[in-house]
Amino acid sequence: MVTSLVVSRLSPGRVGAVINRNVGALRSGPSYWIVLLSGFFEPLLYLLSIGVGVGALIGELTVDGRTMSYASFVAPAMLAVSAMSGALAETTFNFFFKMKYMKTFEAVLATPVRPVEVAVGELVWAIVRGSVYTAIFLVVMVTMGLTEAGWAVAAFPATVLVGLAFGGLGMAVSTLMRGWQDFDLMNTGQFALFLFSGTFSPVRDYPVGVEVLIQVTPLYHAVELVRGLCMGAPGWGTLGHALYLTVLAVAGVWFASRRLERALCA
Repeated sequence: MVTSLVVSRLSPGRVGAVINRNVGALRSGPSYWIVLLSGFFEPLLYLLSIGVGVGALIGELTVDGRTMSYASFVAPAMLAVSAMSGALAETTFNFFFKMKYMKTFEAVLATPVRPVEVAVGELVWAIVRGSVYTAIFLVVMVTMGLTEAGWAVAAFPATVLVGLAFGGLGMAVSTLMRGWQDFDLMNTGQFALFLFSGTFSPVRDYPVGVEVLIQVTPLYHAVELVRGLCMGAPGWGTLGHALYLTVLAVAGVWFASRRLERALCA
């Protein structure tokens, strides 16, 4: 019901206008390119330092009956984190700045563009940023022998879905922010997800209560979805992870558009 409501209210032309505004801002100077490229290196450094460096001490892991190197276990998680980070960077700090300080969305909504189209346009732009990160990261993984080229191609759409989910979530959270100080709480939550979503150790190694808590968080589903594809071992659980992320993306866009409508069109 929510999905049909969102889709029925969209105009591709107006969504494209929102995206085109972001493209114009990208061309305005080199600083945005520096920020864009810098976001790729954090998960790559974690992969090299922990996946490869610490992995040399750990050796091999057995996960779901499959034996693999520790780097092969960590790499798909860093790929999911890369997609998450790219999407959140656009839909949290940048989105909040345009909404609260630049008043960009007030100007946009003075045109025929509607709040839901602003939300979708911003989300698509965030996916473009996240997809740049993940495409390069997948090339690195194939080069390092951490996945096969065919499964890397299969994993790429999954990273796009991860970006959609976290982009929608990021916009929804941003509409609730009162000021920059609130982002400290968001950063703490994001870092906690990064550490405890099966990124560096199998979730089954945690106590049962903690394991159940982790399994309801979005990054866990993102990591499991991407890891299953990169390992060449998709299953029925893969569909469950994909469904979770799809619902999160749609709910996030719907909530953000409603909040924008109340805040800017009142």
